[in-house]
Amino acid sequence: MGTSNIERQEKNTGWLMVIPALLILALVFIYPIGRAFWLSLFTQNLGTQLQPVFAGFDNYVRMVGDGRFWQSMGNTAVFTVFSVVLELILGMGIALILNQSFRGRGIVRTIAILPWALPTAIMGLAWAWIFNDQYGVVNDLLQRLGLINEGINWLGDPTLAMVSLIIADVWKTTPFISVILLAGLQSISKDLYEAHAIDGANSWQSFRQITLPLIMPQILIAMLFRFAQAFGIFDLVQVMTGGGPGGATETVSIYIYATVMRYLDFGYGSALVVVTFLLLIAAVALTAFLLVKVRTRSD
Repeated sequence: MGTSNIERQEKNTGWLMVIPALLILALVFIYPIGRAFWLSLFTQNLGTQLQPVFAGFDNYVRMVGDGRFWQSMGNTAVFTVFSVVLELILGMGIALILNQSFRGRGIVRTIAILPWALPTAIMGLAWAWIFNDQYGVVNDLLQRLGLINEGINWLGDPTLAMVSLIIADVWKTTPFISVILLAGLQSISKDLYEAHAIDGANSWQSFRQITLPLIMPQILIAMLFRFAQAFGIFDLVQVMTGGGPGGATETVSIYIYATVMRYLDFGYGSALVVVTFLLLIAAVALTAFLLVKVRTRSD
């Protein structure tokens, strides 16, 4: 009886400590999304309507046939997949290097994290100048190397504009993934690698059989954070391309912004927010499920 009372008290204490955090989450996430869902049931365009009109799920039906929405969703998917995959590969390589013992490692680690610390809007302006077709550093270097004869309009070509955005985002956020993976690498005991080497394993086998399985939770967490950030990218695209040329780099966030702030269509914009939020929740749930399975296998 005494033990059960202590356990009950510990559970009650735990809930009391969690309740403030849950209330904050409710205010920050649940209320805005609930409000957005309620607004999505109305049609209101301040350019033509003075009062909102209840329309049920008409905004969601409209979304199904909205070609611009599907194009922005495709652009977002391309940007997210390529950015996250490249950042994961490069972040893993940087983390493996920073995990080694060498002179000045602390300084190198500090320098490596600097791109992540820079404001995205300022960094976007810098990259827009770097890819400028007349004064950009990229074209200047390519011309000096004799690879091109005239400047390339990086931000004016649909494909090259997306490539430029991905390069800028990878440069900015790869350090974030490398720091998370480095924390996982430092938690692995060196005795495992020494025992594996005694058994005749090479570096690649140790990486595949020891490193990857043990840092898989950190990989999934890094992918979860980066997927959410890349899927909701706004500031970088707005500064560098504004969604152009011709909507080739318009992401869902840019489309939502234009729908609400430019066209003043609050009902349809709210429906876009709700659908985007549900997609992110599905991705988070899938990642959490994979994380639980990985931890279950490791245990």
